[in-house]
Amino acid sequence: MITKDMTIQSILQQDENLAGILVASGMHCLGCAMAHSENLEQACAVHGIDVDALVADLNKALM
Repeated sequence: MITKDMTIQSILQQDENLAGILVASGMHCLGCAMAHSENLEQACAVHGIDVDALVADLNKALM
């Protein structure tokens, strides 16, 4: 299960195929240093992305 307090790196460790959803949502920084330290909620705030909608999309893809 993906939560908004997870880092991007930890999300990709669960399933690397989730990268496509992150990129499609506007998060093009998957390889940047911040992907290892800031959580999904923080990254979404920086990029103007609705974190709740993104978490729902990511969890739907894991099902």
